Amino acid sequence: MAEHGKVAPARRRGLADEVADRIRDAVFSGAYPPGSQLREVELAEALGVSRGPVREALLRLEREGLVRSEWHRGSTVTTLSRQDVSELDSLRGALEHLAVGHVIAHASEADITAIEDAARRMERAADEHEMVRCDIEFHDAVYAAAHHQRLQDAWYAIRSQVHLFLLTRVGLNSDDYLSTIPDEHRELVAALRARDTEAALELFAVHRRRAFEVLTKDIR
Repeated sequence: MAEHGKVAPARRRGLADEVADRIRDAVFSGAYPPGSQLREVELAEALGVSRGPVREALLRLEREGLVRSEWHRGSTVTTLSRQDVSELDSLRGALEHLAVGHVIAHASEADITAIEDAARRMERAADEHEMVRCDIEFHDAVYAAAHHQRLQDAWYAIRSQVHLFLLTRVGLNSDDYLSTIPDEHRELVAALRARDTEAALELFAVHRRRAFEVLTKDIR
């Protein structure tokens, strides 16, 4: 316990952070789809660590919205409800609207090139899971180019949930996903490079709407 006027010593959480990264990567690679149970004992054994870091890691992932814990079920990978989908879509839309405006107003040529490079990586994606990862990295580049730290922080607060949103979309319907998504992102880059705010906002909205419509069609 800290003495009056002093802070307590910092607690090292490096191992828990690494465990959280490993579990997150396993979820995003499809090893643990939505609804999968995440058992502390099994994870600790697989990762070669004690249950303590696993428990801390699951708590961190719960704060990200990637994991949900219930007393009678333990920890499971989040299954998005229709309300979850709607809230994520509306919040993402608000953040992207602000991001697009700042990118067009403040992004350098190097920033736009970084966004374009992220879009090009999508052309080499081998499967849907890699494509979703590239999709998220594209949006990372957009928020970085906005040069608005609090906006970027807000994006990272929901980043894992948006990743799960896209994985859920692919799980429900992957028809033409690999073939159409790169083209969509090339159009987004072109509008940003042209500094065409109206076109960029419309294209980003259409991009979000397609995924939203797939999810809301099949999720109750």
